[in-house]
Amino acid sequence: MDKKKYYVSVQAGSVLENQGDAAYEFEIFATEPEVDDLIEQFGMLSDQDNASAFRAHLPGVPYHQDAEHDGYDYALTEVYRKLYELGTEETKHTIAGMRAIGEQDRPVP
Repeated sequence: MDKKKYYVSVQAGSVLENQGDAAYEFEIFATEPEVDDLIEQFGMLSDQDNASAFRAHLPGVPYHQDAEHDGYDYALTEVYRKLYELGTEETKHTIAGMRAIGEQDRPVP
């Protein structure tokens, strides 16, 4: 299957074919099934965000001791891992610089 260039916004949870359609943070090369997988991961990220949203209004528990946010953290890391795997060299460089995933999490080419 041929890979095409896509423009991805983690903030918006979007994967676009046309560069000018909306703001984006990353560029990737992916097949349609890979894009479908990424969109599914964005859906899981949104679900985890909604599931942990109520907890944000309750004071007293530090973030690092709040297990309810672990699902969101995991989903976000999986999104960045997939973007690193599919990303252009610039995308990979940016994600590595963000330390969004550890070196051990970066897929080996």
